[in-house]
Amino acid sequence: MNKVILMGRLAKDPEVRYSQGAEPLTVARYTLAVNRRFKRQGEPEADFINCVSFGKAGEFAERYFKKGQMVSVIGRLQIRSWDDKAGKKHWATDVIIEEQYFAESKGSGHNTQSKSNESQECPDGFYLIDESVDDDDDLPF
Repeated sequence: MNKVILMGRLAKDPEVRYSQGAEPLTVARYTLAVNRRFKRQGEPEADFINCVSFGKAGEFAERYFKKGQMVSVIGRLQIRSWDDKAGKKHWATDVIIEEQYFAESKGSGHNTQSKSNESQECPDGFYLIDESVDDDDDLPF
């Protein structure tokens, strides 16, 4: 089974190209900065993972994804190799995107400092909810 699930921030805006042919296909490439769970002194705190989305998913990434946004993706690993002009072999690993999602609310940028008293942002983009606040009065059932 070849399945990859990642959540991280876009390192830069997606780079978009269009394939040649009768029906041009949108190809969006972007890099996710995925924080490492455990950090050791002198090692990077994040891994930068190349992602590629095709077709409608590529159009979506081109239109809505911007540098710094927290997104989650589901896809598969694909390894490619090529020989350069000097005959040296090169390897690259990409995640071919099957699904992609926003992983934070629209108004909550990663630089937001203050939140309501009811929740607190965690470093991974999730929110801790204060369970002592009773919001059941707003529910219709």
